[in-house]
Amino acid sequence: MASVHTRSRILLILRLLYEKSDEENPLTTNDIFEYLAEHNITADRKTFKEDMSFLIDEMGYDIVMIKSSPNKYFWGERKFELPELKLLIDAVSSAHFIDKAKSKTIIDKLISLAGEGQRAQLVRNVFGTGKIKSDNHKIYYIVDDINNAINQEKKIQFQYYEYNARKEKVLRNDGEVYVISPYALYWNEDNYYVVGYSDKREAITAFRVDRMSGTKIINEGAVNRPNDFDIADYGKKIFRMYDGEETIVTLECRNEVMKYIIDQFGADVETKVKTADTFIVKAPVDLSPTFYGWVFQFAGKITILEPEEASSDFHNMLRMQQL
Repeated sequence: MASVHTRSRILLILRLLYEKSDEENPLTTNDIFEYLAEHNITADRKTFKEDMSFLIDEMGYDIVMIKSSPNKYFWGERKFELPELKLLIDAVSSAHFIDKAKSKTIIDKLISLAGEGQRAQLVRNVFGTGKIKSDNHKIYYIVDDINNAINQEKKIQFQYYEYNARKEKVLRNDGEVYVISPYALYWNEDNYYVVGYSDKREAITAFRVDRMSGTKIINEGAVNRPNDFDIADYGKKIFRMYDGEETIVTLECRNEVMKYIIDQFGADVETKVKTADTFIVKAPVDLSPTFYGWVFQFAGKITILEPEEASSDFHNMLRMQQL
């Protein structure tokens, strides 16, 4: 069995290489010996060679040696590459449902996964998006409770709040305690929703997680998810423009809005070129204020051709806006 001195030496070498080294910042043998000396650990060339052989050959750590005089070492492949960490940091930074304090905590942990020499490249991304953040400081734990309830197939209870005219939080329905069987968490437009079955409403419904309060798993089995329930289809109906009976609409669009058409309906949506400047789209939507409001924001670059009912309703809405 290795002595305490040997174990301490090996662990210090491992920590130093993980925290301080990367491909652009290798450490020399002398750098490692100096670090050990700072921690009152001595080593010689023979023991150091044995330590590195143990870490690389026996334990399988991806420590790369550069043969030189003296030799240099750095930590090779990490769990996350630098571009991956940047993506995760940007996602946490821009996520509305994570409050500022929790965002900083998570980002600091993500940054620590990189070598010290790479961390400066990650720090600059923190809160770079300027997004408004949630003021629900317990959302991190609410999401965890919901996940646990889904895995345990248990129901959850909670209260739900809104804001009054004075920007004060007010519990909905005089503090009603909601009970649902949670099926999934759904992330839509920077908000997290829990989707589940409500016994009281006898329907599948969705609640914004950052508006939930007092979330608790209760000792009652969840209602089984319907066999035909698909979270992707549900998300389209509730969070896009399909909340009701679907209607196929025909739209004439300027070429510059194609990216928005694909964002809204997906790359498989039916389209065809009409003129050098326009194209036609056929897509399923619900003829609702949500759909008409979406068309309105493009200021004439999208025109509803069919059905006639949709075109008429849209122009009636425009006239009402002008009164």
